[in-house]
Amino acid sequence: MPQHVRPSLSAAPPARREPPARHESPERSATTARSATPAHHESLTHPTPPIPHRIVFLARRDLGNPAAGGSELLVDRIAEGLTAHGHEVTLLCGGPAADRGYRVVSAGGDAGHFLRVRRQFSRRVGACDLLVEVCNGMPYLAPLWHTGPTLCLVNHVHTDLWGMRYPAPAARLGRRLEHWALAGTHRGNLMVAVSGSTAAALRGLGVERERIRLVHNGVEEPGPLLPEAPEPLFLAMGRLVEYKRVDLLLRLWERVRPVTGGRLVIVGDGPERDRLTAMAGPDVHFTGRISEQDKHELLCRAWLLLHPSLVEGWGLVVMEAAARHTPAVGFDIPGLRDSVDDGVTGLLARGESSFAAHWCTLALSHPRRQALGAAAAQRAARFRWSGTVRSFRAVAAESYAEAHLDLPAGR
Repeated sequence: MPQHVRPSLSAAPPARREPPARHESPERSATTARSATPAHHESLTHPTPPIPHRIVFLARRDLGNPAAGGSELLVDRIAEGLTAHGHEVTLLCGGPAADRGYRVVSAGGDAGHFLRVRRQFSRRVGACDLLVEVCNGMPYLAPLWHTGPTLCLVNHVHTDLWGMRYPAPAARLGRRLEHWALAGTHRGNLMVAVSGSTAAALRGLGVERERIRLVHNGVEEPGPLLPEAPEPLFLAMGRLVEYKRVDLLLRLWERVRPVTGGRLVIVGDGPERDRLTAMAGPDVHFTGRISEQDKHELLCRAWLLLHPSLVEGWGLVVMEAAARHTPAVGFDIPGLRDSVDDGVTGLLARGESSFAAHWCTLALSHPRRQALGAAAAQRAARFRWSGTVRSFRAVAAESYAEAHLDLPAGR
């Protein structure tokens, strides 16, 4: 939880004042370097503004969208938590919009809504106390058309992903637009990063350290656990897109399967599914999208979660598996370095052969899996959505307060 928020704001109702979360990573002290003393001095000379009541999120998708992933889950859990605290929350997004405990407004198609969002905001949403732009690759450039308090939420910087999805000219344009939005149009606004790795990537673009705040993802309380499957069961879970590198996992499975036996289960859907299904070898099962109950059972019974992704902001499924005593094997990349404590809650590989070796080693050692799984569950217990919401509310209050104090007298 950020510790620099004005003391007068952190106690604002209806939030309950709680001690700092103990799970904050070492990067936080480097990221939130600004002292609370100047802010406290300001609070003595200016009336204390209320925390923002009407909060609007701009995001590409609603959680009910078939292409939704970790970013959409994060926004949904924050929006639900803010609503429970009495905030009036609206999500303005592209694609289909579902009924939720907060208002959801579709601005049009998945891609086309970027061109309509300004008009739709004006016509269907109206004034708000705080606008939160979820910059997930393609930006909305909200500070160019919205003059009120604005906050930017970043899961991960897409620098390396543009080239995977688009031809070179379009990829260069996308990178420049994203970088300009984060370091340029949002200059002066606070930035919420979901991990120390994302914070470091933002600093690499030129975002000032003192403008970045960490708000970690949470995880649900898992409920009653199920025992590990009697036969080897290996699980991969996520959107089937290029950067998740499930194709690499399938190739490594051909090397691992003769050593371990068992099954490889791949949960999720996406544009890569047909290609992946065609290249899959024996004992590979694709489930598509599954229910939360089926997801819980698989995460409990899996021997290992395999996460071969190229880029992650955090890796929500890693902590979901950890909460169920299931360790993860992934690559040593930004994001996974934050969600996996290498050698303690899982193993991180620095190459393909290392990944296959970690996979085999843990599959053949039940005591090692148990030790990693127990440590993973202990760590996951410190990450809950209630803490995520508290941290976000603190940053939202700070963002609103800074904008309020910058207003001319009488406004």
